[in-house]
Amino acid sequence: MTAERAVTAEELRTLFLFEKLDDEQLGQLSRAGRLEVLEPGPVYREGDPATCFYVLIEGAVVLTKLSGGHEVEMVRTSHRGSYSGAWTAYMGDRVPQLYSASMTVPERSTFFVLDAGDFARFMEEWFPMALHLLEGLFFGNQNSREILDQRERLLALGSLSAGLTHELNNPAAAAVRATDSLRDRVAGMRHKLGMIASGAYEPATLQALIEIQEEAVRLVAKAPTLSPLEESDREEALSEWLDDHGIAGGWNLAPTFVQAGLDVAWLERVAASTTPSILGGAVAWLNYTIETELLMNEISDSTKRISSLVGAAKQYSQMDRAPFQVSDVHELLDSTLVMLSRKVGDIDVVKDYDRGLPRVPVHAAELNQVWTNLIDNAVDAMGGRGTLTVRTYRDGDCLGVAIGDTGPGIPDEARDRIFEPFFTTKPVGEGTGLGLDISWRIVNKHGGDIRVESRPGHTEFVVRIPLAGPEGGHDD
Repeated sequence: MTAERAVTAEELRTLFLFEKLDDEQLGQLSRAGRLEVLEPGPVYREGDPATCFYVLIEGAVVLTKLSGGHEVEMVRTSHRGSYSGAWTAYMGDRVPQLYSASMTVPERSTFFVLDAGDFARFMEEWFPMALHLLEGLFFGNQNSREILDQRERLLALGSLSAGLTHELNNPAAAAVRATDSLRDRVAGMRHKLGMIASGAYEPATLQALIEIQEEAVRLVAKAPTLSPLEESDREEALSEWLDDHGIAGGWNLAPTFVQAGLDVAWLERVAASTTPSILGGAVAWLNYTIETELLMNEISDSTKRISSLVGAAKQYSQMDRAPFQVSDVHELLDSTLVMLSRKVGDIDVVKDYDRGLPRVPVHAAELNQVWTNLIDNAVDAMGGRGTLTVRTYRDGDCLGVAIGDTGPGIPDEARDRIFEPFFTTKPVGEGTGLGLDISWRIVNKHGGDIRVESRPGHTEFVVRIPLAGPEGGHDD
């Protein structure tokens, strides 16, 4: 039940918010407003149209905000004169006139209540200068936040672009080098083939060489991975065999044959299929064949790497995709790791993915920014050495993503402040203090939550996203 009665100017004068008003102003306030006695329970809900401005006279008030489907208590007070409600009514339709939090009273409480329209009118009439100052402060802070958020994104994009350029340059340069070498090997193979074709060789000998060539190509594709000691032993054995058979430059040919998975027994077959007079030319021709195959493999691997990097960049940026879509969180995490691979460097990366998790409706590019901030912070904390763990799991009706590092941990005095805007533990000039603030707001936009557990040697940020997607769909 709600009880109402009129309020006197004398009662209003006892509230710090109104103590500087003159008698005429207090009279207008008392005629426009009213006292309301509210029983314990909810008064208004976050997101509802903001219709009233409340000033506490007696009792207590609790303000909460919704985060990840849970009510988070922001303020609990019994201080006389505390106010809440439609305090931005003076800005009219320039901002959404909605309650920014939910208000409940834990006990029977008395309020001075003013309709939003009356509150806006008094502000405009009595405090025109203050009104302009407040408007400037409100929109100035809003614009500053947008500018700083954009700068944070651009800084991250610049760092990622530099890393991606480096990662693309390596396979591209390898492909160019391999192509140049391949041209030389093909020319040499044509020359050797011409020499063989011009000789008085039996058709059976040529046929045997062609069959050995085809077998060599197949062996290259299945070449085993050898230890350094095994490679050295095989190279030594092949060099000795080539020297014993009068083939010049055996020390130069042996590494190529070993890389292709060939051994002395294979060279014995080559010798058995030819005559001593043409063995050297045949081995050189086969060497060109093997080198050609190895170079083509290198070009293929390089171009696949480039294609993979470009694909990861497109996945990361969500280029050509809808901003809000049903996504596989593992694809988003993998693309972020690829984009940050240069910075990750020698740090061990452990992926502990629950592949049974369903795809979820999310703002994919924005979540990639969250993963970027968390992974980037984890890498910085470890100083280039340690283990980065990226784990996914199901937590009730939410998808969980945990990003952990083996760094020194977050100091106790900083742990409660890390999500505050502009707070950073990094040295001056190395951090803006906005990464985690932006991440928190993106996760909150998805109806999720983000928390941290930290001790020396183990820090883990846990993000939970509802499997059903943000409440209210994809609207921002």
